[in-house]
Amino acid sequence: MKNFNGKVLFLDRSDINTDEIIPAKYLTEITKEALKPYLLEDLSLPTFDNKVDIKDKVVVVTRENFGCGSSREHAPWALEVNGINVVIAESFARIFRQNMFNCGMVAIELPKEQIDNLFKNYAGHDTTIKVDIDSAKIFVSAGEKSEVIDFELGGYDKVLVQEGGWVNYADNRY
Repeated sequence: MKNFNGKVLFLDRSDINTDEIIPAKYLTEITKEALKPYLLEDLSLPTFDNKVDIKDKVVVVTRENFGCGSSREHAPWALEVNGINVVIAESFARIFRQNMFNCGMVAIELPKEQIDNLFKNYAGHDTTIKVDIDSAKIFVSAGEKSEVIDFELGGYDKVLVQEGGWVNYADNRY
């Protein structure tokens, strides 16, 4: 199973699309590793620098409709190859969400109020999140501040994550 515990990258914007996650001009690359330096290259946010801000991050916390746009596996792959295995958002584009689970990664949807709370209390701080797949709990901490958040994870999605993605799931069963 992948690592679901680590530092958080806060992206305070809705509708971050797959072209912003990994620009289409890099889709001709033949390995996942070749996508690594281009993650979030075209994302436009004040004070965001993809070469600096994504370093050592494991979790992304963002707003609604993350992964909208073209349906491509390259977007989760670009996150994965950079060590980001968890995205927490208000909502996801349907195909992006499924591609995350197919890659053995976690896409967690939380209500707007909880996302607002995460930004209010933790953005701008050295924040760490630990995701416990078995108990469906998120452990958030920054300095003296901490909390535990419950989330929902469907049975099939949970199995995909535990197996390391669709390919491993299929290999173990067929």
